[in-house]
Amino acid sequence: MPDPQTGPEDAQRPEAGHELVVVANRLPVDSRTLPDGATEWVTSPGGLVTAMESVMRTVDSGAWVGWAGGTGEAPSPFVADGMHLYPVPLDGHEVERYYEGFSNATLWPLYHDVIVDPEFHRTWWDDYQRVNRRFARAAAEVAAPGGIVWVHDYQLQLVPAMIRETRPDARIGFFNHIPFPPVELFSQLPKRNQILRGLLGADVLGFQREGDTLNFVAAVRKLLGYHTDGQTITVPGLGTAPSREVQARTFPISIDSQSVSDLTEDPDIQERARQLRADMGDPAKIVLGVDRLDYTKGIRHRLKAWGELLADGAIDPHDAVMIQVATPSRERVDAYRQLRDEVELTVGRINGDHAPIGRPAISYQHRSFDRRDMTALYMAADVVLVTALRDGMNLVAKEYVASRTDEQGVLVLSEFAGAADELRAALRVNPHDIDELKSSILRALAMGEDEQREAMTSLRRQVMDHDVQAWAHAFLDELESVGRDEITTRRIRLTGETPTPEAELEASLRTFAEVPRILVASDFDGVLAPIVAERDAVQPDPEAIVALRELSEMPGVSVALVSGRSLTNLDHHTRMPSSVVLVGSHGAEVGALPPWMHAEVLDSFALTMSPQKEQLLESITHTLHRIASANPGAEVETKPAAAVLHTRRARGRGAGNATEAALEYALSLPDVTVTPGKEVVEFSVVDANKGVAIEALARASAADAWLYLGDDVTDETVFDQLGDDDLGIKVGPGDTGAGLRVEGTAQVRELLTHLAALRRARG
Repeated sequence: MPDPQTGPEDAQRPEAGHELVVVANRLPVDSRTLPDGATEWVTSPGGLVTAMESVMRTVDSGAWVGWAGGTGEAPSPFVADGMHLYPVPLDGHEVERYYEGFSNATLWPLYHDVIVDPEFHRTWWDDYQRVNRRFARAAAEVAAPGGIVWVHDYQLQLVPAMIRETRPDARIGFFNHIPFPPVELFSQLPKRNQILRGLLGADVLGFQREGDTLNFVAAVRKLLGYHTDGQTITVPGLGTAPSREVQARTFPISIDSQSVSDLTEDPDIQERARQLRADMGDPAKIVLGVDRLDYTKGIRHRLKAWGELLADGAIDPHDAVMIQVATPSRERVDAYRQLRDEVELTVGRINGDHAPIGRPAISYQHRSFDRRDMTALYMAADVVLVTALRDGMNLVAKEYVASRTDEQGVLVLSEFAGAADELRAALRVNPHDIDELKSSILRALAMGEDEQREAMTSLRRQVMDHDVQAWAHAFLDELESVGRDEITTRRIRLTGETPTPEAELEASLRTFAEVPRILVASDFDGVLAPIVAERDAVQPDPEAIVALRELSEMPGVSVALVSGRSLTNLDHHTRMPSSVVLVGSHGAEVGALPPWMHAEVLDSFALTMSPQKEQLLESITHTLHRIASANPGAEVETKPAAAVLHTRRARGRGAGNATEAALEYALSLPDVTVTPGKEVVEFSVVDANKGVAIEALARASAADAWLYLGDDVTDETVFDQLGDDDLGIKVGPGDTGAGLRVEGTAQVRELLTHLAALRRARG
C-alpha cells in the first residue's frame, strides 16, 4: 500500500462524495516503519476488512473513516487498493479517555456481563462525545448525497445520530460487533439514554445474536418509552418533525471461508502443520486455544480445567499437549495487565507440576501469528477450545472449521459465544462449569474419526455457505431497502470549511449585482456580529451595517435581516432604518415594511397566537426554566411565540446536560417546532422558519433573485430554496446547501461593501 504522503492525487475525493462510507475505530491498514525510516502501510488482518474489500468492489466509490493508530496529527487522506482512507486524529489524552477509558473500561465490561466491574468517569464521557463528533463530521463530509454510511461497533455509538443531524439524506447503518447486554445491566450505564438515542440515528441496527437484538429493543422500550412493533422501533421526531422507523435486525458475522480453506492446500502450510506436531514431540493429541488476552475469553477457566485433568491423571502429558495462543491486547489497561500475570503464573505452575522433561504440558504463546501460521496451527490441532464467557461471535471457531478440509477435528464451543447459535454440531459447553468443561475436553479427545467427520461436515456446510461477504451484502441489502420511499435528499453543495476561491466569489457577485431587482438578506449572530457568550453584549460589524443601509436605499434593492432573536431584540441591536425589513423568531415576527413591498404576501406567515398557544408557551417556558436552574449558567429567553434555552454560558458539563434534557423534553411536544442551533434550542408554538420567510420576502419585493448569508443549521431552510439565479453564502465551516462559503464576519463585511460598490457602479 502507498505511503499516505505519496502525491496530492491520493488525497482527492470524488467531487460528488462516496457512495459507501465505512466508519470504524481503526482504518483497515497498519503503519510499519522500514529500515530506511520510511513508513509503509499494510492491510490489517480481520473479517471486517475482508468483507468490506469485497463490498467496495461493487460500488463506484468507497471510503473508510477511522483512526490510523498513532497520536497527534493524522496522516493526509490517501488511497489503498481502490479505497479512499480518511484518517481521524486522536491525541494521547483521547486515546486514554475515549478508547482505553470509556470504550474499554466502561462499555466493554458492561456489555460483557460485568465479568469485571466497569469504571465510570465523567471526563471519559466528555472525550467519548468529542471523538464521536469528530468521526461523524469526517464521515458526513465525504458521503455522497443519498449515500450509505455504515458505522461499526461500540466505540462509535453516538455517530449515527450525529451524522443524521447534518446529513438526513444519508442512509445510515450501525453494526454492533460485541454483545448488547440485558436492560438490567445496561441500565447501570450513566448516559444510557444518550447512547440509545445515538444508535437510533441509524436506519438499520445490526446485532450478532437474536438475544442481543431483543435486549436492545427492550432497552429502548423501557428506558426511552418508544413504541416498538417486533423489531421495528418508532423514533419520535423533535416537536412537529415526523417520526422515523428504525429496524433492529440480527446479522451474525462470519469469515472469508473460502480464503481460509484455500490456504490449507498450500504445501508450505501443510509442511508447517506437520512440523508443529514434530516440535511438540509428536503427541497423540494437540489441544489448541486461540484468543486475544482478554478476561471475556475464558482462558483462566480453560487452564484450570486442563490443570485439573492433568492432576487427576485423566490426561497423560506425554500423550496430549495444549497450545495456548494469547494475542497481546490493551496492555495499558490494568485489568489486562493483571490477567496476563494470572495466566502466565498459572501456565508456569501447571508446567512445573506436570510437564515431562523436554516437553511442556502447555505451550504458551503470548504473541500474534499471521494467517498462514494460524492456519497451520488449526490443521495441526485435534481439538480447539473456544470457552468464551461472553462473546459477540468468536471467529476462531469458524476459522478452525474452514481450515479442516479433511473433515477431522473437534470444536468445543462455549454456549455464550455468538457462534454457538450457528455451529450446532460443535460440543457445546458452559465454561463456568469446570466439571462440564473437563468432561467435554475428554469427550473431544476420545471422539472417533467417523463421529468427527459427521460433525465437521455439518459445521463446514454452515461456515462455507454463510461467509463474510454474504453477511455484508445481507446487511447492506436491508439498509438499501429500508425507508427508500421516505428519504428526502437534502442537497449538500459544500462540505468541510474551505472558503470559496476569491475569483469564483467575485464572478458570482458581479453576476448577481447586474440583476434588475434583488433581495439581500442575512442572519445576524455569527454573520453580521461575532458570536459572544453574553447575548446582550453582541456588537454588529459597523461597516457591514453601513453597507446594508446603503444597499437598502438603492433602486431595485430590498434588504432584510432574518434572525432567531425576537423582533424587539433584533431592532435594539441593529437600529436599522425603515428601509430594512426585520424578521425575528426565525420568521414568526415581521417588522414594519417599506411602502414598495406587498404586505398581503407576508400575511401567510405572520404571527398568530391563540389562547391555547399562549398556554402551551407558558408551560414550555416553565419547563425550560426548570432545566436551566439545574444547570447553572443556562438561560431562558422568552419571545412572543417561542421560548429559547441558551447554553453558551453554562458551566462545566451544564451545556451538554441542559441541551440533552431539552431535546428529551422536545420529544413530548408534537405540536411545537423545535430548532436546535449553536448552543441554543428554540421551542416555537408558531410553525415558521427562515426559508418560508425569505421566500415570502422575495415575492413581496418582486425580487428577480436573492442573496442570503447564514451560519447556522436554521439557515439551511433558506439554502434549500435556492434558485438558479440566487446566491446562498455559508459563513464558517460545516456541510451546507449554500453554493458559496466565506470564513467569518470580517469577510461578510468585505462582501457586502463590495456588493454595494458593484451595485452603485451599475447606476
